[in-house]
Parts: sequence; structure tokens; C-alpha cells
Amino acid sequence: MMTHAQLAALVLLRVLIGWHFLYEGLVKVFNPYWTSAGFLMESKWILSGLFSAIVANPAALKIVDTMNAWGLIFIGFGLILGCLTRIAGYAGIALLALYYAAAPPFIGMSYSIPFEGSYLIVNKNLIELCALIVLMLFPTGTIIGLDKMVLMRKNVNNPTQTNVDLSGYEND
Repeated sequence: MMTHAQLAALVLLRVLIGWHFLYEGLVKVFNPYWTSAGFLMESKWILSGLFSAIVANPAALKIVDTMNAWGLIFIGFGLILGCLTRIAGYAGIALLALYYAAAPPFIGMSYSIPFEGSYLIVNKNLIELCALIVLMLFPTGTIIGLDKMVLMRKNVNNPTQTNVDLSGYEND
């Protein structure tokens, strides 16, 4: 069973990660000179060929840049508001996995741009990815978030259907 303090901590983690995604997306959207080209060209691991091909094709790069920036924004809003939390969480995991694949902190891989929070094997992308995995194991959006309204509406329309058992959440 989970206490209110544990639930509050998970919701806080969800909101903080959401804020990070939202902020990163807004910075990219409002900077007319931002492009992922430099980051993608630095890639040296398993998807480096794909990333180089994207950079070589201006139309593909524009699509990737737009999807990246707006994806960050939508993921951020979803996590902050607890709206479509599962979709936002899994999309965030996928995006972070791509970031990790583009620039993993492995021995022998050096990059012209030093990456903040990058250590041997573990970096901030991997840590945030794992935090999102933990969040996806708990239905915080259906307890505190807009997903709760959808769940309540579903249950009003079909009172015999129960999607989430909330009985395990008790007071401290």
C-alpha cells in the first residue's frame, strides 16, 4: 500500500520531469536558430548512420526538429497535468532513449561539445528515463491529474467498469 506522502513524491517527480520536458521544448520552439543537426552529427553509436542521414536531408531534419521540440512540449504538458500520462510517459522514455543512443557516455567516445551530467555509462538522460519507467508503474495521473476526470467519466458511463484500484492509497 502507498501512503499519501509516497503518492505526493511520485506526483512531484512526474511534474518536475514534465517541467524539464516542457522547458526544453519551449526553448527550442522560441529559438529560431535551434536545430538538432550538431547533436545528431556528434552521434557515434548504434544509430549514428540514421542520424547522419537525417542531417544530410534538410526536409527530414526540419521534420525531426519540429517533432522533437513539439514532442517535448506535449510530453511536458501531459506529465505536468496528468493528462494522457501513460502516452506522455512512454513517449518521454522513447525520446530519452534516442538522446542516450545519440550520445552515450561510454569509454572511448568523446564529443566536441561537453555534455552536462554525463558520466561513465550513466548520464542525465538515462536517469530521467529510469525515473519515467518508475512513474509508468504507478497510475499517478489517474489519482492526481486530468486522467482522473477521464476515469471518473468512464466509470459514470459504465459503473461496472473499474480501471484502477485506488483502495491501496491510504493516509500517512
